[in-house]
Amino acid sequence: MAQITLNLTELTPAHIMVLFVSLGAVVSGLGFYQPLLDFGGAGAAVPLTGFGHALVTGILDALNQQGLLGLFTGGLTSTSFGITVAVVFGYFISILFDPRG
Repeated sequence: MAQITLNLTELTPAHIMVLFVSLGAVVSGLGFYQPLLDFGGAGAAVPLTGFGHALVTGILDALNQQGLLGLFTGGLTSTSFGITVAVVFGYFISILFDPRG
């Protein structure tokens, strides 16, 4: 779907990534993502839309537990492992390979 969007529009890859995360968040907020996740399993959880879903579910859970403070902490708490892994692996890859190559 991302490749089709890239080919048919003048959007950049960065715009498409933000679009997909935002769509996942909106669909999750409307309550339609969880049934898709139940049906598709990891295939629906791994892509960018799954990251948007994780942000929204983390925020909603934290709102129920912590109140308004959860609005600011829930999304990062629920996705902190994935963000940390991306940063650490990105760091090691930048050490191993010369990006100016």
